[in-house]
Amino acid sequence: MFQYLWADLHIHTVLSPCAEVEMIPPLIIRRARDLGLGLIAVTDHNSAENVAAVIEAAEGSGVAVLPGMEIQSREEVHLLTLFDTVEQVLAWQAEVYAHLPDLKNDADYFGAQFVVDATGEYVRTNERLLSVSTDLSLEEVVTRVRALGGLVIPAHVDRPSFSLIVNLGFVPPDLDIPAVEIFRFSREEEVRQRFPQLRGYTFIRSGDAHRLSEIGARTMFKVAAPTVRELDLALRGEQGRRVEIAKTIASFK
Repeated sequence: MFQYLWADLHIHTVLSPCAEVEMIPPLIIRRARDLGLGLIAVTDHNSAENVAAVIEAAEGSGVAVLPGMEIQSREEVHLLTLFDTVEQVLAWQAEVYAHLPDLKNDADYFGAQFVVDATGEYVRTNERLLSVSTDLSLEEVVTRVRALGGLVIPAHVDRPSFSLIVNLGFVPPDLDIPAVEIFRFSREEEVRQRFPQLRGYTFIRSGDAHRLSEIGARTMFKVAAPTVRELDLALRGEQGRRVEIAKTIASFK
């Protein structure tokens, strides 16, 4: 039996130095519920230390939360990496941390990086510099995430910075990705006209939310469950699953 889920797969918390202080677990979940979202993903920059708190905050809310991370590759490309379990994303975090430069964050320049609990209370500050590239290549990111059972979606491919298309100019033909993300205000038809390199790829539109107002219901998934495997099938249009960028539930038929 299929479900139709509005999803936002690109949400930052106060762990991301560029996020507003309102991006704490209970407020994120409240905003998701108000919007009718059935699925969100927590995707902080190069870290997953607030994932478990958001999952705990979502208990009983009807909002499913995928553990994730937005990693910056060696080529300065941003990639959404999504998993089913906290254990998977923490294993991925350990790999990412091993490939980040050993530098301390400058909170005055980049912004503070707060680890919080499920209520949004301060736990500690992450002192590691997260707003920087890892030394992992694009291909290495995809291979390693797939080996851990995860899914990779290049982020905001039509943006002028940290974008697969802008930074590389093309999509490597053997890259194991089922879809790409476009910016929250972009029109699918216009992006396809501007970037013929994206022909054949499924699009999703996410919030890339650094404040509550940027979370949105912009992409609908027809899936049997809110899991990485089901999303992968939907993004590839297989076994009756599918995905569609839609403005209203009524327009998804």
